[in-house]
Amino acid sequence: MDPLEKIFGKTAQMTVLKNLIERQNEPTYLSGIAEETGLSHASVSRVITPLIGSGIVTEKPFGKQTRIFHLNMENEATNLVIDFYNKINQIVD
Repeated sequence: MDPLEKIFGKTAQMTVLKNLIERQNEPTYLSGIAEETGLSHASVSRVITPLIGSGIVTEKPFGKQTRIFHLNMENEATNLVIDFYNKINQIVD
């Protein structure tokens, strides 16, 4: 079991956030996140909205219907979340 799941439980939002952290230098899109996490497109869309609202994730339009997402590395909260993720993965089996 993943260290974050041990602490916070498995939720769709945690799954999406973990996916974005693990690919923090790679912009992605809803379908890509859905495919990599096994979540539905609708679930990813629903849980990424609060991450965007908090400033942890940014979105940019790409074409008429596609949006690109990536972690907002200029946001202090983003950096704290990444730091926590990295540290917790080092100490929790």
